[in-house]
Amino acid sequence: MSQILQADFCELRSEGLIAFSGEDALSFLHAQLTSDVAGLFESQTQYSGYCSPKGRLLATFLLWRRPADVLMQLPADLRESVQQRLSKYVLRARVRVSAASGRYLMFGLAGERARSVLAEMNLPLPSADHEVTSAGDVYVTRLPVNRYVILAEADRGASLRASLDKHARPQDVTLWDRLDIEAGIPVITSQTQDQHVPQMVNLDLIGAVSYSKGCYPGQEIVARTHYLGRLKQRMYRLSVPTLQPVRAGDPLFSAQFGDAQASGSIVQATRRHSAVFEALAVIQTASVQAGAVHFTSPQGPVVDFLSLPYAIPS
Repeated sequence: MSQILQADFCELRSEGLIAFSGEDALSFLHAQLTSDVAGLFESQTQYSGYCSPKGRLLATFLLWRRPADVLMQLPADLRESVQQRLSKYVLRARVRVSAASGRYLMFGLAGERARSVLAEMNLPLPSADHEVTSAGDVYVTRLPVNRYVILAEADRGASLRASLDKHARPQDVTLWDRLDIEAGIPVITSQTQDQHVPQMVNLDLIGAVSYSKGCYPGQEIVARTHYLGRLKQRMYRLSVPTLQPVRAGDPLFSAQFGDAQASGSIVQATRRHSAVFEALAVIQTASVQAGAVHFTSPQGPVVDFLSLPYAIPS
């Protein structure tokens, strides 16, 4: 019997958008964020991060470069605070920072038939990760683990949703949470702000950190971590066998660090089955190499380590 190929979609209601426009938009963002924004082509997206002066992440996001602006896609509950903080540094730069969440709708599309669904909807097909294609006011980008984001003006939302309904199965946003975890893409939330340098959550492994650009907030700490090789923690993908909810910030323990000190913490998690969660977690690399890692307490469930689509340096 032949395999039935599927495609799933969800509306990315938990995502917010900030628009940066004006002739200095690229240079302004390049001086504030961890990635090489100046090298971002008009037809690309890019993962990036925003740090405090101490080099700790305040947000992670996806940047969309378009002809007239750059959009920052990030968790909706961080949109206002990040926008306000960045706006303080505009000064004399010719850049306008504005909330854009209400102007657009975003849909995530994934599955074996995702590419065919785009073709059936007469939407342009990106051929590589982070390529952006467009048809009028609809933009499509491909992201790791063979998934797509469709970005459209709000007045196109109803027709796009109806078309997606015809060709793919509707899912809730936990579909996208799971795919972020499978792809090893960290999502910083209010529970994990100002805790991790970018390398701890593997931003350097997904093209979201540049070591050759100029200064930005926290750059000295980020560069020192890289060049002095003092990184003792990395982000791993886990399976957590538990009935209790797994939340961002939950601690992890290992024998090497004893009962009093956590050896890591959850970055993000989603339920996979009734008694199993999948998660990304920052953990002491020595604990990973030494043996069992436990969830929430030294006597808690032992987590299983799952693969990521990129290699973590030893």
